[in-house]
Amino acid sequence: MVSPTLLQFGGLTDPTLLLTAIAGGAFGAAIGALPAFIFTGFMVIAGEAVRVLGIDGVEGASVTNAGGFTNVIGFGPLFGPHVAFAGGAAAAAYAAKQGYIDDGKNILWAAGTQKIDVLGIGALFGLFGHALVTILVGIEWPTDPIATTVFLSAVVHRVAFGYSIIGEITGDGLFDVGPWERDEDDAPGIWLPWQYKWSGVVAIGLIGGLFGGYTFQATESVFISFGIAAASLVFLQCGTDNIPVTHHIMFPGAFGTMGASAGIASGSPALALIFGGLWGAGGALLGEVCNRVFYMHGKTHVDPPAFAIALMGILAAAMTAIGVFDANIWFTFETFLG
Repeated sequence: MVSPTLLQFGGLTDPTLLLTAIAGGAFGAAIGALPAFIFTGFMVIAGEAVRVLGIDGVEGASVTNAGGFTNVIGFGPLFGPHVAFAGGAAAAAYAAKQGYIDDGKNILWAAGTQKIDVLGIGALFGLFGHALVTILVGIEWPTDPIATTVFLSAVVHRVAFGYSIIGEITGDGLFDVGPWERDEDDAPGIWLPWQYKWSGVVAIGLIGGLFGGYTFQATESVFISFGIAAASLVFLQCGTDNIPVTHHIMFPGAFGTMGASAGIASGSPALALIFGGLWGAGGALLGEVCNRVFYMHGKTHVDPPAFAIALMGILAAAMTAIGVFDANIWFTFETFLG
């Protein structure tokens, strides 16, 4: 049954939000998926800073309602990753299929204004992203509806444009990066050449998870570390070498710390922070799993962070269900199965 939250979130029939999502997806295509996501980061920082500082007339909000600058602008139908980033990623996939660009994984690429058909694809996938998030919120999906949608949108664009969902597997299986390391002619293109070795992935996961956990403890904002991590990608966009991607690390670190703080680690900030580090490591590892299963063998961008955040959110819901956590920023299994 569809919850009243569906209507609170804007619904599937509000022409204002539908038109805005069309514009958001097209804008994501025009400026590029990664630049659009960087804007998301800045908008989230702005919204959460306003909430934390308690500026009159502005109230904070969770992902599951429509209030607050963070939700309406940062996670809404303009800069929400399910709209702008997903629209930009789909546009790059389409552009590669049409021969406009060489690499369908290039989320740094901006379509500009020369190819109206590419902007149209961005608009279409922006609308799809808005609709799917609305539905997921309406059915009280027990994890991040935006991350879920970003991942599923990429699967849809692969199918829609005639790409393989997984791609052509080389080497000794899905997880084998040997062909890339040996620079073989048929080697797959891995997600982050400086962030794929398991030891380094775990290390940045623990570091980023502690970072995200502490920002939650200091501000009571579960989203601000996500904004910081997303905004930091401006350096990657500008060509700085070896910039780690960490929003799928810091964000789970924050909501892992939040859940533990209200549950098993109640009264022990240090123990709650340890959960944040572990949740960050889990997000980092799942991101790399997605790289090796869905990203590197394919020819378009399937987003490892979205995959990781969605699964870590499900794990948080499971921990809430068994009583280890006592707080969750999304719906629980109880409300979903309801």
